[in-house]
Amino acid sequence: MAEIQELSSSDGPFPVYVTAASGNTKGGLIVIHEVWGLVDHIKAVADRFAGEGYLVIAPNLLNDLGITNELASSLQEELFDPERRSIAQPKLRELMAPMQAPDFGEKTLARIQACYQYLKEQPGINERIAITGFCFGGTYSFSLAVHEPNLKAAVPFYGHADFSIEELKNIHCPILAFYGKNDERLISQLPQLKEKMSKANVNFTAQVYENCGHAFFNDTNKFTYNQAAASDAWSKTITFLAEHMS
Repeated sequence: MAEIQELSSSDGPFPVYVTAASGNTKGGLIVIHEVWGLVDHIKAVADRFAGEGYLVIAPNLLNDLGITNELASSLQEELFDPERRSIAQPKLRELMAPMQAPDFGEKTLARIQACYQYLKEQPGINERIAITGFCFGGTYSFSLAVHEPNLKAAVPFYGHADFSIEELKNIHCPILAFYGKNDERLISQLPQLKEKMSKANVNFTAQVYENCGHAFFNDTNKFTYNQAAASDAWSKTITFLAEHMS
C-alpha cells in the first residue's frame, strides 16, 4: 500500500510518499530523490525497496519548485544530450535558484529529520532506520549520517560529502557509496574523501563502476542509465541493508 501523506518541519508542511513493506518489516528506509524532485521514478524505487521488506518514506524536498514529471523528463533529455545541453542549463539554473538560499540546507535537513522521526514512531521499526538517495539525495544521505547518530546505514548514490574530519567523526553508521567512473568531479574528490573518512574512523566503502557516469541508476534517463551497474548496485544495496538493519 502506498500513499501521499503530509509531514511538517520547521518551515511548514511538505508531501511524502509512504509505501508499506511487503510481509514482515525489516526496518524503515528514507529514499531521497534527485534534483528533479519526487518524480515517478523515485516512487518506483521506493516501491522496490518496500518489496524487499522496508517501510519506505520518500519526501518531496523540492515541492516548492513546482517540478512536474513532464518538466523533469524534458530537462533531463536536454541536459544530458550534448547537442541540447546549452539550452537546458539556463532553464535549470533559474528553476534551482531557490536552492542557493542561505537557509536551504538547514530547512532540507530538518525535513529529512522529520522523516526519520516519522519512521521511528512506526510500530515494528525499533530504530532500524537507514537512508539512501541519488545525486541531490546522495548528498543529503551523507548529511543525515553526520547529523543522526542512531542511523543504522547510509547508501548515497553519486552524492557530495563536503564535511570536515571533525564533522565526519559524528557518523556512527556504515556507509556504502556508489559512483560512476566517468563522473569526473566526484571521482576527482573521492581519494580525499576516503582519506577523511579513514581519519574519522568511519566504516566507508566506495563502489566505482567503469563505463558509466552520473545518474547511472536512473532507468528513465537514456543518456546515463547503465543496466549492469544499476543491477549490481541494487544487489549490493539490498545485501548491505540486510546486514546492518538486522
